[in-house]
Amino acid sequence: MPFRTFVLKVANRCNIDCDYCYVFNGPDQSWRTLPARMSIDVATAAARRIAEHMAAHRLDAVDVVLHGGEPLLAGPRHLGAVLRALSDGIGPAARFALQTNAVLVDTAWLDLFDHFDVRVGVSLDGPPAANDRHRVSHRGRSTAASAVRGVQRLQDRPGRLAGLLAVVDPRNDPAEVYGYLASFEPPTIDFHLPHATHDDPPSRTRPDQPEYGRWLADVYDQWVRADAYTHEIRMFEDVVALSLGARGSVETLGLAPSGVIVVESDGSIEDVDTLKASADGVTALGLSVFTHGFDDAARHPAIRRREAGAAELAAECRRCPLLEVCGGGYLPHRHSVAHGYRNPSVYCADLTFLIRHIQATLPDPAAT
Repeated sequence: MPFRTFVLKVANRCNIDCDYCYVFNGPDQSWRTLPARMSIDVATAAARRIAEHMAAHRLDAVDVVLHGGEPLLAGPRHLGAVLRALSDGIGPAARFALQTNAVLVDTAWLDLFDHFDVRVGVSLDGPPAANDRHRVSHRGRSTAASAVRGVQRLQDRPGRLAGLLAVVDPRNDPAEVYGYLASFEPPTIDFHLPHATHDDPPSRTRPDQPEYGRWLADVYDQWVRADAYTHEIRMFEDVVALSLGARGSVETLGLAPSGVIVVESDGSIEDVDTLKASADGVTALGLSVFTHGFDDAARHPAIRRREAGAAELAAECRRCPLLEVCGGGYLPHRHSVAHGYRNPSVYCADLTFLIRHIQATLPDPAAT
């Protein structure tokens, strides 16, 4: 399987301090030894390798996602040079995206995004009280107002705002969070479960209840009851698609290979960076864009294991009737020191509740 999404870590520092951040507040602290921003030489080499990969696999287009840390800390002049190197090296087949906390978005950034046709996703967990449970400055101050200003500036430029991404906290009211995010009229709203493992499980007020699943089910009910379809919620759409036998679009559900690879700020080619939430050093492949192509990464045992589907799942997952939809849950959420990734997800009960809740609203194929 070729890679179709290339995540470039253009900055390895952040201007806010989210307590759930898997990069800076997780078990893998490799960011401390990596360059604070990606050099033009790394970007040029990455572009050359991406172009090689596209030619070898006859790909018409690829997604190039600028990530961090906070990518805007690279500064508009430097990031503009990075985008120029990528654009020149890959050509018009590159679809650029960027994920940001939006605090630094201003006119200079908007002009740069327009010039290179960069679609921008913003991380925002809901209204100020919900957002500031976890997303605060390094001094513990609110970031909500600054983030909202950034979102509003992106809204002023048609086509720039790709969507909003919120991390679920069951203590926040689902109706309030969803209504607030929907009020910005984004094309997409993504809800993510906070990264957790069997050795560092998710916070729950009632460990015997699928709190995260119920929370997401409440949002789903609001979404389907809306008068008009105005935005995607990809997690829900994927549960529907996978339940009906189609392929999903997010790497957190289903059994299909994700096609995602990461280039770190020093040029290292690495496994998906969310694995940093599970253990130190697990994303390292020993490869670099200066010495290796992406086909070398595709042949690496760690990548092959990640793409192996049901064969790498725990026995109870392989027996589960929801396997084709759940896919065993997201890879980092299966990890334990004792058994590696051969565990059910720490969100197994939550995913079961959500999937069954959504499936109960779908038409019975046997009746059509």
